[in-house]
Amino acid sequence: MSDKKILCLARPGTVGEICGHLRAGGWQVHVAATLHAATRLLEQQRFTVGLLMQTGLNETSCAELDAFLASNGNLEWVGAFDAASVACPACRDLILTHLFDHHTLPLDLPRVASCLGHAHGRAALRESDGAVDGMHGDASILGQSTAIVELLRQARRTASTDAPVLICGESGSGKELIAQAVHRHSRRARGPFVAVNCGAIQPSLIQSELFGHEKGAFTGAVGEKHGLFEEANGGTLFLDEIGDLPLDLQVNLLRFLQEGTVSRVGSTRVLQLDVRVVAATHVDLEKAVAAGRFREDLFYRLNVLPLHVLPLRERREDVKLLANHFFRKFAAEKTPKVKGFSHQALLAMEAHDWPGNVRELINRVRCSMIMAEGKLIMPADLGLAPAKDPALQNVLSEARQKAERGAIFSILEQTGRNVAVSARQLGVSRMTLYRLMAKHGLHATQ
Repeated sequence: MSDKKILCLARPGTVGEICGHLRAGGWQVHVAATLHAATRLLEQQRFTVGLLMQTGLNETSCAELDAFLASNGNLEWVGAFDAASVACPACRDLILTHLFDHHTLPLDLPRVASCLGHAHGRAALRESDGAVDGMHGDASILGQSTAIVELLRQARRTASTDAPVLICGESGSGKELIAQAVHRHSRRARGPFVAVNCGAIQPSLIQSELFGHEKGAFTGAVGEKHGLFEEANGGTLFLDEIGDLPLDLQVNLLRFLQEGTVSRVGSTRVLQLDVRVVAATHVDLEKAVAAGRFREDLFYRLNVLPLHVLPLRERREDVKLLANHFFRKFAAEKTPKVKGFSHQALLAMEAHDWPGNVRELINRVRCSMIMAEGKLIMPADLGLAPAKDPALQNVLSEARQKAERGAIFSILEQTGRNVAVSARQLGVSRMTLYRLMAKHGLHATQ
C-alpha cells in the first residue's frame, strides 16, 4: 500500500475531481467535511500532507482555520481557495503562516498533484531527519542509541518478575518513564501505578502518606487514610528519589519488602498487600550506605534488578529524535510561523552536554517554539552557542595538522635536525618537540 496519504479538508461534493485524480496517482485520500472530523482523523491515523479546499473565507473562519493548522503543523499543508478568499487579508496571513503552497480555484489538476508530491517529499525529508525513523521500544520512550535499546530490553526482562527494581540515573534522564515501562510490560499492567517522590513530602508526613493512618492517630487525623502502599495494591509503587527517605522509615520499607505487610499509623492491625516496589535515585546509594545515610540491608533488598539510565550527553544520537518529538508534541504552543529546527540548531543541540538531561531538552525546545522569530529555530532561540559543522572541523583539523608538520619539518631542515636548536626556535621544550615529531613521523636524523 502506498505511503502517500493525504487528508483533504473540504465540503462534500466539491472534491470529487481532485480526489479521483489523486487516487489515480497512487494517493490514499481521506476527506473531512469539518474541522472536528479532520481532528478525529488526525487522532486516528498518521498523515504527511493536507489539502485545504475552502471558499467564502472571512476573518472568523480564518481564525478557526488558524487555530486548527497551528495545532497540526507537523503536516505539509497545500491550500486551494476561491479568488475572493485570497483577497481577504486574514486568508493571506493564513497562507503565509501555515501553507507549503496555495492554488486558486478552479484547479489545474496536474499542477496541484505535482505540488502535493513536492509537499510529500518535503515531509519525508523532515521525518528522515529524526522525526519518526529510529524509534525503539516503548510508546513513551524514544531513542535509537544502543544504550536505549539495551535499557528497554532489560526493562522488559525485569517486567517478567515481581522482584524489586532499582533505577539509577541523573535527574531529568527519564527514570519514571522506565518505571512505567516496567509496569506496563508486567502482569500488573492492569493494576495501579502509583508514583511518589520521597524528597518532595515533608518528613513529618511521609509515614502517613506511605502507610496511611487511623482516625485520631495524631492531631489533624480526622478520619482514616489509605496510604500509597494500599492504593498500589495489585500494581506497582514507584518510589522516586529513594535516597531521600528518612532512616526511620527505611525500616518500615524493609519490613514490607521482607514480609509484604504494612501497618497504618495509630493501628496495630497488619495489612497484607500485593505491591511491587520500583525505586529510583540520582545519588550513589553505595556511597550513602558507607556514609550511614542509607541502610545496607535495604539497599540490597531494593537492588535485586538494577537498571541504569545513561545521561543524554552519553547518547547524543537520540537528541535530534527527541527534539523533533517534543516539537510535535507541543505544536499547539508554538508561534504559527515556526516550522522546525535549522541545521545549525540541531548541531548545537547535539554538541550541548545537557546537564539537565531530557527535562532540560524539553524546556529549551518549548521556549524556542514560542520565542523564535524566524521560520526555523536557531541555536540562539534554544539558548545555545552555535556548534561548528563536524565536516568543517575535520577539514580545519587536517589543515592544522599539515601546517604544523610543515613548520616543524622546515625548522629541522634549517638546523640540521638539531632538536635543541629547533625547539628554541619553535618556542617549545625539547620534550614537546620530541612528542610532536613522533606524532608527525619525523626524526632527528635521517
